[in-house]
Amino acid sequence: MKTPEPEKLDLQSADIGAEKREELLRLFPEVRTEGGKIDFERLKLALGEAVDVGKERYGMNWPGKADCFKAIQTPSLGTLLPCREESVNFDSTENLIIEGDNLEVLKLLQKSYLGKVKMIYIDPPYNTGNDFIYPDNYTESLQTYLEYTGQVDAEGKKFSTNTEADGRFHSKWLNMMYPRLYLARNLLRDDGVIFVSIDDNELTSLRRLCDEVFGEENFVATLVWRKKISPDARQDIDPTHDYVTIYARSAADLARGGSFGVVPLSEDRKRAFRNPDNDPRGPWASVDMTGMKGRATKDQFFEITLPSGRTVSPPPGRSWGIAYATYERLKAEGRLWFGQDGDGVPRIKRYLSETTGQNTATWWTEDQSGTTESARKALLELMGEPDVFDFPKPVELLSRCVGLLNDSTAIVLDFFAGSGTTAQAVLQSNAQDHGRRKFILVQLPESLDATQKEQKAAAGFCDRLGRPRNIAEITKERVRRVIKKLNDEDSAKLALTDAAKRDRGFRVYKLAESCFKPWNAEVPHEGAALEKQLELHVHHIREGRTTEDILYEILLKSGFPLTASIKKTQLAGKTVYSVADNALLICLDRELTMEAIRAIAEEKPERVVCLDEGFAGNDQLKANAVQIFKSKGVTKFQTV
Repeated sequence: MKTPEPEKLDLQSADIGAEKREELLRLFPEVRTEGGKIDFERLKLALGEAVDVGKERYGMNWPGKADCFKAIQTPSLGTLLPCREESVNFDSTENLIIEGDNLEVLKLLQKSYLGKVKMIYIDPPYNTGNDFIYPDNYTESLQTYLEYTGQVDAEGKKFSTNTEADGRFHSKWLNMMYPRLYLARNLLRDDGVIFVSIDDNELTSLRRLCDEVFGEENFVATLVWRKKISPDARQDIDPTHDYVTIYARSAADLARGGSFGVVPLSEDRKRAFRNPDNDPRGPWASVDMTGMKGRATKDQFFEITLPSGRTVSPPPGRSWGIAYATYERLKAEGRLWFGQDGDGVPRIKRYLSETTGQNTATWWTEDQSGTTESARKALLELMGEPDVFDFPKPVELLSRCVGLLNDSTAIVLDFFAGSGTTAQAVLQSNAQDHGRRKFILVQLPESLDATQKEQKAAAGFCDRLGRPRNIAEITKERVRRVIKKLNDEDSAKLALTDAAKRDRGFRVYKLAESCFKPWNAEVPHEGAALEKQLELHVHHIREGRTTEDILYEILLKSGFPLTASIKKTQLAGKTVYSVADNALLICLDRELTMEAIRAIAEEKPERVVCLDEGFAGNDQLKANAVQIFKSKGVTKFQTV
């Protein structure tokens, strides 16, 4: 009889390809082959005429697209190490700043943040010929990142720029963007939206790329914002605008919310509200009461007798926009306007006191979204030094995008964080409306070279802070200063409304190799090599990793958010960590006992994770643990 064994904790990020296949087989079990694979001929039969088998079809293709799917489907073996000393209010905040290659980080967030993000904003490289391009070699993503950041010995590999002299100028940009957008989509809520800043260089490519990833039917709009006021006289036609393209995870689910895209009334719109009839409900503006004939029901066609005595019917080709019963109610409540002389076709009153906002337009002027010049001035004021970051986005632009959500508890993700404008927009929005929005920033620690003119100021800024010369340090420092500025403003006020409850902080995590050395199945099958591999597997925790490092990796790989509540307790003399009110208990003790196993089981957690090392080769104790946890209703017992 086989001795019961606990499950092994999967140390890889989510296997996107496997999840897609499982979903397909769940929907079409008849296409499953004997080996558990997919029979595409049977799938074609199951789908019938919905299958397009033609050789020529509309779509987007480019060199390297097949490798994009390999990048997506290759799980990450990395982890995110907590960095308390660089954080602000680590134990209480739910905001994150993650330092690392965003492709790897997006993979690692799949289990914990799947379907939880309301808004993604990104400002990716515009592909102007000099932009920093992330690595697109799917086989080396984590390794290349570790070499780039000096965490392992480098072999001369560097992240590179993408110049127009390159034969695959657009293809390299698409290869960089496609996997990131694909993985980002998984993190969005069903009613979530993504905002992508872009200019004319790749606007067309971005639209077609997003049509493929998100679906053409989920395109929402492309905003045009005026980025500068004074044209450059050195150019014949100087582009004074950029774009923000918006897609929904599901346009239908977004529409059901009903409030997306509504912004506060402008002063011009407010001036349109008048009160010519001295209505006690205050100023109002009238709107058309007619509707489209093709969409109308029978009770939307009726005659109306005006106060003047004249009768009117809907105009040719139109209906009334409301049913007769609704018309009678609005008339009785005085909510209809028949003109000053009572002889006009009725219109519905919309009161200023009942109007929460107006739909936004696609053209945003400098007073609505700021400019690149105003963004530079604001950053100079905050950081105290000029040219710390090139081309920061205006906070007004990001705040307006956040405002379109009309969701004061949204999680906002930015995985091209740059100087950290998105975090500032979230923090300032919360300060204005007492919201509980949370941000997740991801930024590559791109090196700054003091010998290069455009990077000299930023490198010097990092030197004066005593921090490494990279962009992620600027990101963190900006957010620290925004928090201090907001706290100083609050302390200057006499009355503080729920200020203590506001989340003014962030946790820093850094991408690194897993805390656990993976089993290498490719070692030579000879005694000495296998013996060494077995020895590594027994003591498989990397040197230098702390208990907290291991704890947060288990949290991440178990599908819990990095901000989940953790309580430290003692059970039978062993330290145990309770995650999310006993949803998961983690014990990292190297010498487990039967008393400790029973004490953990008595807590009746949903899941338990222990170190393999904790059983010290005691198979009987491990087998008993499986049975004890099962008898107490533990749904999953795993070791690592």
